Amino acid sequence: MHKLIVSLAIAALIFVSGCSNNPSKTPIEKRQIIIDMRNQVLRDLFKIKPDVKAQIDSAAGYAVFSNANINLIFASVGAGHGVVRDNNSGQNTFMKMGEAGLGLGIGIKDFRAVFVFHSRDALTQFIEHGWAFGVNADAAAKASEKGAAVGGEATFDNITVYQLTESGLALQATVKGTKFWQDSELK
Repeated sequence: MHKLIVSLAIAALIFVSGCSNNPSKTPIEKRQIIIDMRNQVLRDLFKIKPDVKAQIDSAAGYAVFSNANINLIFASVGAGHGVVRDNNSGQNTFMKMGEAGLGLGIGIKDFRAVFVFHSRDALTQFIEHGWAFGVNADAAAKASEKGAAVGGEATFDNITVYQLTESGLALQATVKGTKFWQDSELK
């Protein structure tokens, strides 16, 4: 069992380091990578749930985040990046995210989250304060085009959140906090 935990920890470190922004990229290149990720995630979401496009178009704004999450027995950590789009002004706000939690889980999961802000207050609150706390219970098993992914949809405080699993293998039930903040490098 000890060897399994050490192997997972090493794999987790490699996975997270591979998912982080490349420091050799310029801020313009990093912004474009995030915009490309957003566009692909929205295409994927619209294939699964076509009605979300109308929901996003009529919302105050939306955000798309890419996150790598690692669960090692009693701890869960994750990091990611994304962009918030204000539908009224057309302005993009680039943000980072980090999360930590406690609970039962094992595995690595790479997922995308889409937030739809149904009110201007919800959008402003997210950009300025960006804090979310939640309980998460899910199962995902997917590698490339093989396997299956279980994602979710939740609505709270005038925000609807959709989660899509890109790839990963995880079984978890955690209570975790997630912090979102503006990326000062990509302003």
